Amino acid sequence: MIFQPTYLDLLLSGDLKKRAADFQRRLKACDLCPRDCGVNRVEGEIGFCGVGNQVWVNSYGLHFGEEDPLRGWQGSGTIFFSGCNLSCLYCQNAEISQKVSGSEISVEVLANVMLELENRGAHNINLVSPTHVIAQIIKAIYIAAQRGLKLPIVYNTGGYDSIHTLKMLDGIIDIYMPDMKYSEPEISGRLSGVPDYPSVNQIAVKEMFRQVGNLVMSTQGIAERGLLVRHLVLPGGLAGSKTVLEFIAKEISRNTYLNIMDQYRPAYLAGRHSEINRRITSDEYQVVVKEALRLGLNRLDKC
Repeated sequence: MIFQPTYLDLLLSGDLKKRAADFQRRLKACDLCPRDCGVNRVEGEIGFCGVGNQVWVNSYGLHFGEEDPLRGWQGSGTIFFSGCNLSCLYCQNAEISQKVSGSEISVEVLANVMLELENRGAHNINLVSPTHVIAQIIKAIYIAAQRGLKLPIVYNTGGYDSIHTLKMLDGIIDIYMPDMKYSEPEISGRLSGVPDYPSVNQIAVKEMFRQVGNLVMSTQGIAERGLLVRHLVLPGGLAGSKTVLEFIAKEISRNTYLNIMDQYRPAYLAGRHSEINRRITSDEYQVVVKEALRLGLNRLDKC
């Protein structure tokens, strides 16, 4: 059976056009993310994310460093958006997330980028840090779908997402790939500037799973639809990994495709904070992997 993204059904019904217009209206008093800044981005006002009415794209291309089901053999068609609704002290992409860099482009150009990546053989369109520019992205998907886009859409997010926004994405996003960074509000507040991250994140991931379910792959092992979760192991257990894994196993699914990441390194402002100014040890990483396996989480991207 040939895969067809569900946003093409919404295109035919006219609902995709309506959703794009609804998202554009929300930019007038922006509430796209849980920060709910309320600024009029259509008129150029700037909220926490640092981005106004247009999108800023730092780079795009075929990416071979993503999870196996995304990169395949032809690469994931990644688009790296500038700006972010988080302020992680250790951000490894701070030049992109904490500064608005790259090129400011229109939604028409963004649609052309998506079509270019499809023509270059990408397995999917991978939206990296899309939360704060999702209104512009949906309009671009609408334009690109009219011109023949047929690839799965990957929502590659830091995990601080509004439930209202996610419900408007139902049927548009094929693959959700959120971070689950923390289990403790005090830690998420101190390290990423969002004390409510754990509660917001858990509600968001539940909604993502409701929409797309467990990850489904083609016979060739390429992701077509479903949920992938990323969890970065932090030094000294700061991420609260055990609690995060228990939530996934008990509240989401033991069949969740999970990437337990070991690549933490002190970046950005981490050098000013002794608790995060070191890499994790092999033992710290293996403790988390073993806990995942103990809980029955066997679909691990690497271990």
